[in-house]
Amino acid sequence: MKQYIVDAFTSKPFAGNPAAVCVTEAPLPEEFMQKLAAENNLSETAFLVKEGDGWRLRWFTPGTEVDLCGHATLASSFVMLNYYEKEKDSVRFFTQSGTLAVTRKGGLYEMDFPVYPQREIPVTDDMEAAFGVRPVKALLGPDLVCVFADEKEIRSMTPNQALLWKLDGRGQNVTARGTESDCVSRSFFPKLAIAEDPVCGSAHCQIAPYWAEVTGRKEIHAYQSSARGGHLYCRLKGNGRIAISGEAALVAVSEIAAKP
Repeated sequence: MKQYIVDAFTSKPFAGNPAAVCVTEAPLPEEFMQKLAAENNLSETAFLVKEGDGWRLRWFTPGTEVDLCGHATLASSFVMLNYYEKEKDSVRFFTQSGTLAVTRKGGLYEMDFPVYPQREIPVTDDMEAAFGVRPVKALLGPDLVCVFADEKEIRSMTPNQALLWKLDGRGQNVTARGTESDCVSRSFFPKLAIAEDPVCGSAHCQIAPYWAEVTGRKEIHAYQSSARGGHLYCRLKGNGRIAISGEAALVAVSEIAAKP
């Protein structure tokens, strides 16, 4: 089984968000996939197997399987369109979140994702204690999204992971208006054994629609201001869908010797 390490949402290695992409000839046991994801210890390991006119795609963190992952989908499309289906400019993935299409447009890979519904909830003292700064607004969908007054608060934040665990949401995202981008953000997933996800595509299924509503624009340039950093180009498509685009860079190709 081949495994590719791809940095997503960046044009150069050692930035953006790394994902492992494993291409298999047949479905693998869940226990094996989970153990390999834990061994890789990246925020996501993706597993692909050919199915009809597309590929069955599953994502595993070091701790659990997830329903949707943006950066590992982008990394998977990079591998498919550069190594397995080089004659094509689009690929279809069959996932627990439905069929996801990715299209290559120049140096960008555009993913078609669902917009996550979210609702405003009260800002609490627990949020302030967890982040070290009090948010000005809080939104809850699958993840918690907390909005802050200044991007400097986002960049300098050192959240308390134990207190983040107690907050609502699969993950806890923070965001503010940006000076060189429409917004800046960071994403934390202690419940999934990920202290900080360097660049999270699925988080922007909530973050980008929020800023689109605030700015009145359908296109949002988002910057994830983790230590590695990454750019996401988001476009609201209507009908509950969002296009999220980014670049990708190959870091390594290897053979997995372990057997299921």
